[in-house]
Amino acid sequence: MNASRTWMCLICGWIYDEAAGLPDEGIAPGTPWEQVPMNWVCPECGARKEDFEMVQV
Repeated sequence: MNASRTWMCLICGWIYDEAAGLPDEGIAPGTPWEQVPMNWVCPECGARKEDFEMVQV
């Protein structure tokens, strides 16, 4: 099984964790970053997906 990855917003530092997903925004736990919709934005600062970078936590 692949380990889930985490992605950090380069603008505000908010973390998207693939294992946790974002159920409040309709993104199920276990959703890979690639499957997060292209028009999704950071819930903290509104940054776009391209402003995120994969990080090791």
